Amino acid sequence: MKAIKFIPLLACLLAAMPIFGQSKEKNESMKTNSIRLTVKGGKTFTATLADNSSADALMKLLSEGDVTVEMEDYGNMEKVGPLGTDLPRNDRQISTGPGDIILYQGKYLVIYYSTNSWNFTRIGKIDNADGAQLKSALGSGGVTVTLSLNR
Repeated sequence: MKAIKFIPLLACLLAAMPIFGQSKEKNESMKTNSIRLTVKGGKTFTATLADNSSADALMKLLSEGDVTVEMEDYGNMEKVGPLGTDLPRNDRQISTGPGDIILYQGKYLVIYYSTNSWNFTRIGKIDNADGAQLKSALGSGGVTVTLSLNR
Protein backbone atom coordinates (compact mmCIF):
# COMPACT_ATOMS: atom_id res chain seq x y z
CA MET A 1 0.00 0.00 0.00
CA LYS A 2 2.83 2.43 0.83
CA ALA A 3 4.51 1.79 -2.54
CA ILE A 4 1.32 2.77 -4.37
CA LYS A 5 1.18 6.16 -2.57
CA PHE A 6 4.86 6.76 -3.27
CA ILE A 7 4.55 6.40 -7.07
CA PRO A 8 2.19 9.40 -7.57
CA LEU A 9 4.40 11.48 -5.27
CA LEU A 10 7.50 10.50 -7.25
CA ALA A 11 5.73 11.34 -10.52
CA CYS A 12 4.81 14.81 -9.18
CA LEU A 13 8.38 15.47 -8.06
CA LEU A 14 9.82 14.40 -11.40
CA ALA A 15 7.31 16.56 -13.29
CA ALA A 16 8.33 19.60 -11.23
CA MET A 17 12.03 19.17 -12.04
CA PRO A 18 13.45 21.30 -14.87
CA ILE A 19 14.10 19.60 -18.17
CA PHE A 20 17.58 18.27 -19.00
CA GLY A 21 18.79 18.55 -15.42
CA GLN A 22 18.99 22.36 -15.38
CA SER A 23 18.21 24.01 -12.10
CA LYS A 24 15.26 26.37 -11.81
CA GLU A 25 17.70 29.23 -11.25
CA LYS A 26 19.53 28.37 -14.48
CA ASN A 27 16.25 28.42 -16.43
CA GLU A 28 15.29 31.78 -14.94
CA SER A 29 18.69 33.29 -15.73
CA MET A 30 18.27 32.23 -19.34
CA LYS A 31 15.67 34.97 -19.81
CA THR A 32 17.06 37.07 -22.60
CA ASN A 33 19.08 40.11 -21.62
CA SER A 34 20.57 40.58 -25.03
CA ILE A 35 19.62 42.51 -28.14
CA ARG A 36 20.68 42.57 -31.75
CA LEU A 37 22.05 45.68 -33.49
CA THR A 38 21.97 45.60 -37.27
CA VAL A 39 23.92 48.20 -39.21
CA LYS A 40 22.11 49.03 -42.47
CA GLY A 41 23.93 47.36 -45.34
CA GLY A 42 26.44 45.81 -43.00
CA LYS A 43 27.10 43.76 -39.95
CA THR A 44 24.92 42.48 -37.12
CA PHE A 45 26.13 42.55 -33.52
CA THR A 46 24.71 41.16 -30.30
CA ALA A 47 24.85 43.09 -27.07
CA THR A 48 24.40 42.15 -23.44
CA LEU A 49 22.22 44.60 -21.54
CA ALA A 50 22.96 46.17 -18.19
CA ASP A 51 20.84 45.40 -15.13
CA ASN A 52 18.97 48.69 -14.71
CA SER A 53 15.59 50.28 -15.39
CA SER A 54 16.88 51.91 -18.58
CA ALA A 55 17.80 48.57 -20.13
CA ASP A 56 14.52 47.08 -18.90
CA ALA A 57 12.61 49.93 -20.59
CA LEU A 58 14.55 49.35 -23.80
CA MET A 59 13.66 45.64 -23.70
CA LYS A 60 10.00 46.56 -23.21
CA LEU A 61 10.17 48.97 -26.14
CA LEU A 62 11.77 46.30 -28.34
CA SER A 63 9.10 43.77 -27.34
CA GLU A 64 6.68 46.05 -29.22
CA GLY A 65 8.86 45.98 -32.36
CA ASP A 66 12.24 46.89 -33.79
CA VAL A 67 13.63 50.39 -33.22
CA THR A 68 15.60 52.09 -35.99
CA VAL A 69 17.97 54.90 -35.03
CA GLU A 70 19.57 57.32 -37.48
CA MET A 71 23.00 57.97 -35.97
CA GLU A 72 25.72 60.53 -36.66
CA ASP A 73 29.39 60.51 -35.75
CA TYR A 74 30.39 62.68 -32.83
CA GLY A 75 33.92 63.50 -31.75
CA ASN A 76 35.46 60.63 -33.71
CA MET A 77 34.60 58.36 -30.76
CA GLU A 78 30.90 57.52 -30.98
CA LYS A 79 27.72 57.32 -33.01
CA VAL A 80 24.70 59.09 -31.52
CA GLY A 81 21.05 59.29 -32.54
CA PRO A 82 17.58 59.96 -31.12
CA LEU A 83 15.60 56.98 -29.87
CA GLY A 84 12.30 58.72 -30.54
CA THR A 85 11.19 58.22 -26.95
CA ASP A 86 12.48 58.88 -23.44
CA LEU A 87 13.79 56.06 -21.27
CA PRO A 88 14.43 56.23 -17.51
CA ARG A 89 17.82 57.68 -16.66
CA ASN A 90 20.33 56.10 -14.30
CA ASP A 91 23.10 58.62 -14.92
CA ARG A 92 26.38 58.42 -13.09
CA GLN A 93 29.97 59.34 -13.83
CA ILE A 94 31.37 56.49 -15.93
CA SER A 95 34.16 55.84 -18.37
CA THR A 96 33.12 54.28 -21.65
CA GLY A 97 35.01 51.99 -23.95
CA PRO A 98 34.55 50.42 -27.37
CA GLY A 99 31.23 48.60 -27.60
CA ASP A 100 29.50 50.45 -24.79
CA ILE A 101 25.87 51.30 -25.48
CA ILE A 102 24.88 54.43 -23.62
CA LEU A 103 21.67 56.36 -22.98
CA TYR A 104 22.40 60.09 -23.13
CA GLN A 105 19.94 62.61 -21.69
CA GLY A 106 17.32 59.87 -21.54
CA LYS A 107 16.55 60.04 -25.25
CA TYR A 108 19.71 59.48 -27.30
CA LEU A 109 21.33 56.15 -28.05
CA VAL A 110 25.13 56.23 -28.22
CA ILE A 111 27.43 53.47 -29.46
CA TYR A 112 31.07 53.98 -28.54
CA TYR A 113 33.99 52.79 -30.62
CA SER A 114 36.49 54.76 -28.50
CA THR A 115 36.67 56.04 -24.92
CA ASN A 116 34.99 58.87 -23.03
CA SER A 117 34.02 59.84 -19.50
CA TRP A 118 30.83 61.66 -18.52
CA ASN A 119 27.53 61.33 -16.66
CA PHE A 120 25.76 58.63 -18.64
CA THR A 121 23.44 55.68 -18.27
CA ARG A 122 25.01 52.44 -19.42
CA ILE A 123 22.46 50.33 -21.30
CA GLY A 124 24.74 47.51 -22.38
CA LYS A 125 27.83 46.40 -24.23
CA ILE A 126 28.29 44.96 -27.70
CA ASP A 127 29.66 41.43 -27.50
CA ASN A 128 32.93 40.37 -29.11
CA ALA A 129 33.82 43.53 -31.03
CA ASP A 130 36.73 45.92 -30.55
CA GLY A 131 36.94 49.60 -31.43
CA ALA A 132 38.44 49.04 -34.89
CA GLN A 133 35.74 46.50 -35.83
CA LEU A 134 32.99 48.83 -34.63
CA LYS A 135 34.40 51.89 -36.36
CA SER A 136 34.71 49.92 -39.59
CA ALA A 137 31.15 48.56 -39.37
CA LEU A 138 29.62 51.92 -38.40
CA GLY A 139 31.61 53.84 -41.01
CA SER A 140 32.15 57.58 -41.11
CA GLY A 141 29.27 60.03 -41.08
CA GLY A 142 25.67 58.91 -40.72
CA VAL A 143 24.55 55.33 -40.23
CA THR A 144 21.24 53.56 -39.64
CA VAL A 145 21.17 51.01 -36.82
CA THR A 146 18.19 48.79 -36.07
CA LEU A 147 17.77 47.37 -32.57
CA SER A 148 15.76 44.19 -32.05
CA LEU A 149 15.27 41.44 -29.53
CA ASN A 150 17.85 38.68 -29.83
CA ARG A 151 15.55 35.68 -30.36
